Amino acid sequence: MAKTLKEKTVRLGACYYPEQWDETLWEDDFRRMRELGFSIIRVAEFAWAYMEPEEGMFRFDLFDRALDAAHRHGLQVILGTPTATPPAWLTHRYAETLNATLEGIPYRHGMRRHYNYNSPVYRQLCARITREMAEHFKDHPAVVGWQIDNELNCEVNVFYSDADHAAFRGWLERKYDTLDALNKAWGTVFWSQTYTAWEQVHLSRPTPANSPNPHQALDEKRFISDSAIEFARIQADILREVVGERHWVTTNGLFGHLDSHRLTDELLDFISYDSYPQFSSIYPDEGPDPLLDRKWSWNLSGVRSISPNFCVMEQQSGPGGWVNRISMASPRPGQMRLWTYQSIAHGADMVLYFRWRTATFGSEIYWHGINDYHNRPNRRVREAARVGEELARVGEKLAQSRYEADVAIVGDYDNVWDGEFDEWHGPLTAKSVSAWIKTLQREHIAADSLTLTGETALDELRRYRVLVYPHPAILTEAAATLLRSYAEAGGTVLFGARTGYKNEFGHTRMMPFPGLAASLCGVTVEDFTLIKGTVPAPSLHWIGEESSSADTLKADGFNDILSVESDGVKVIAEYASDYYAGKPALTVNSVGQGRVYYYGAAFNEAVVRKLLPELGLRTTAADVIDAPAEVEIAVRRHPESGEAFIFALNYSREPVTLHLKRSVVDLLSGNSLEGNVVLEPYGVLVLNECP
Repeated sequence: MAKTLKEKTVRLGACYYPEQWDETLWEDDFRRMRELGFSIIRVAEFAWAYMEPEEGMFRFDLFDRALDAAHRHGLQVILGTPTATPPAWLTHRYAETLNATLEGIPYRHGMRRHYNYNSPVYRQLCARITREMAEHFKDHPAVVGWQIDNELNCEVNVFYSDADHAAFRGWLERKYDTLDALNKAWGTVFWSQTYTAWEQVHLSRPTPANSPNPHQALDEKRFISDSAIEFARIQADILREVVGERHWVTTNGLFGHLDSHRLTDELLDFISYDSYPQFSSIYPDEGPDPLLDRKWSWNLSGVRSISPNFCVMEQQSGPGGWVNRISMASPRPGQMRLWTYQSIAHGADMVLYFRWRTATFGSEIYWHGINDYHNRPNRRVREAARVGEELARVGEKLAQSRYEADVAIVGDYDNVWDGEFDEWHGPLTAKSVSAWIKTLQREHIAADSLTLTGETALDELRRYRVLVYPHPAILTEAAATLLRSYAEAGGTVLFGARTGYKNEFGHTRMMPFPGLAASLCGVTVEDFTLIKGTVPAPSLHWIGEESSSADTLKADGFNDILSVESDGVKVIAEYASDYYAGKPALTVNSVGQGRVYYYGAAFNEAVVRKLLPELGLRTTAADVIDAPAEVEIAVRRHPESGEAFIFALNYSREPVTLHLKRSVVDLLSGNSLEGNVVLEPYGVLVLNECP
């Protein structure tokens, strides 16, 4: 069962740094928080230097006073263990705690996250500050939870210190037992890479053409994930021992080279996330017509795949930027509220704004919070007050309801990590996932993210009518068997090009493509080509339609040229140009009561839109609301009562018109609505519809 946040109402709060502000400000800050409807704050995640100014000397007096003041004003507190920012005395005295670049150059004091997870002395010192904090604050009436570290694997997610090289060798010895097994798994007979002693084995180091052994690179990412989890386990175990069930334990963020599902399952009560939607407008990697901040809904779907109800530990509340990077425009009027309800629509039952007041010094002086430096009222404060007032009325109704979707886009950690290095399948996945989420969003079809792990059960898959697993180059026997069982029970699976041809070590299988998926799909790949440079994407011809339709459909990225191997296979589309014109490009195979599709290319929006009628997916809340493409429609439903809440989120800077097919109540305003309704720029509705 998924680990999930269990709150009786949707809560609002802020990140607060008492060590950065004069104590004379605290009482007024906490009073104003309560006036805005805030009920919780997070503190201390960067305060190690204050709490342990010298090795072994601890002081918590400032935080005692801050927590006492928060408690007087009815605010609860999340304490962060401060291990993301080791003090200068620590890294100076114990240089082995520092992380290093691929070239072996150590990072130095002056930022954050410059440490490594595997230094024995760093683990000891982190365990000590965690225990001291836990013992000191375990009985404070304001404390309700703990955040371990801060954003594990943020800033940098590769580790090359001496401690990491040594730990990697130990990890490999435990995994493979013998060098013969390691050499086989890594294919080291290729280019005479064979190891004859464990001390010869390292993490990646500089190579000609920046091209390390790909199987080593995959194991390296698994090792980094395990290292981060074991580092967090030290703190989680201490917190469980000292505070028991009095406080919950979480950590924040979903970052690279970390199995956040396993981390949560083994160590946490639920996962938390840091939601900064405007990042998508800074890094628009979706191609033309991007979703921008609306794309953040997909990120939130990934959080929801771990914890159906979760905490947003940091919610963007102002223009963002460090002094040297990541400059972002101010949220337009209404946008901060929109982003808050975006998080809530996707499962957040606790949202803390980052931050209460903008820092006046340090790297983040341009990363604005709700309050500006001057501390006077502004429109962001007024917007937060509006959200606080709304949640005071509707938070209890919404809490513990769950996001509803009939389709899931499937992924797994091994393919993500292998795809970072493998340019024949990694970029295909990014392209296809983008095409699916953009099309489903604009067609108002709700989608979940589903991560296949070794623990995934058939019942988890059967919640969905359709699974889209675009390009799983690595497909294990267990995953193939699970997907077959899902299809036989009536589910629909869609694969894309380059599926199934690798095993768990990243070796290509000596069998016809698509490997273990071939019998599921009823096809093999007779030829293939990368679509790049002088090789253009061919046209597609949908069977049974006029050939002119091919003018608008292209088979992008990579082309698997298919051969039908089963009588149950139906060809849906053919390649319409190039030397393989007339060959199958898209097929569907009957498997038990279900269907399995194979598309021999990367999905684009036009192809996805063409496929949707085949899949029979329902438009979200279609019996209640019609909305233009600029509006996201999401439904949260209580599992037991069936009571549903329909979110309408307008990401446009222009007003839009919705059509309501029957009378409903907007919970945020209390107004009854029917017929055509104009939704303001960046406006939000939460419509209540009882079953």
